[in-house]
Amino acid sequence: MQTAVITGAGSGIGAALARVFARRGMRVVCADIDERAADVTAREIRALGRDATHARADVTSFADVEALATEDVGVWVNNAGIAIGGATHELGLDDWRRVIDVNLVGVVHGVHAIYPRMVRRRRGHIVNIASVAGLAPYPLALPYTTTKHAVVGLSLALRAEARTHGVRVSVACPGRIDTPIWQRSDVRGVLGTLRERLLARMPKPASADSCAQTIADGIARDRAVIPVTLEAHAAWWLARASPWIANKLAQRLAGSVLAYAPPR
Repeated sequence: MQTAVITGAGSGIGAALARVFARRGMRVVCADIDERAADVTAREIRALGRDATHARADVTSFADVEALATEDVGVWVNNAGIAIGGATHELGLDDWRRVIDVNLVGVVHGVHAIYPRMVRRRRGHIVNIASVAGLAPYPLALPYTTTKHAVVGLSLALRAEARTHGVRVSVACPGRIDTPIWQRSDVRGVLGTLRERLLARMPKPASADSCAQTIADGIARDRAVIPVTLEAHAAWWLARASPWIANKLAQRLAGSVLAYAPPR
């Protein structure tokens, strides 16, 4: 039985992916910094008669991540992530460091832990969860956008190397999904004041379960980039077809928010 390891599996996309993989006959390791949440996901899967365990893992700690990297892992999903929103001039260096440590360094830890093992076995699939914010110029959350662009670049470059060794690499880029990430995230300044109003104006998010199904299907097809939701497909296409228009739209979005509070 193939084993799948998923970080950030205590909620949202990670938990939904764990359920999808389990239904597809895989043994699942649910890892999360919130051990209780990871345990809940694993219990739900075992209640369905499937094989699942849980582990506490802080992806900013390489020791925690490496402990998950056993030789029988066939699919490794670097999913754990956080977000901090706000105009860039209202963010601190600590905000940048927190997001980079989880969203980018956490992925590097995952790759460093499992990739050499997969190379030795000449098989395996690494899946990095980025975002639509990694495909287009999304403003007002620059630490998040920066890390997601980096994860896309890392994934595509690693895929080019990994093919020689029989290892597969994919990057998933969801649009707006019904997960608690932005509800739990710190949002600074004027964006924090407007958060609820902006969220109310956005289209209804896709479910985490439908997102996980799309990602799992993309993994099965060995897709390099797996956009999820119409928003992600449209943003990816537009950023490639007309970077000028994509940047103009980003400027309009940023301007409509920043107009409420000009810089001091």
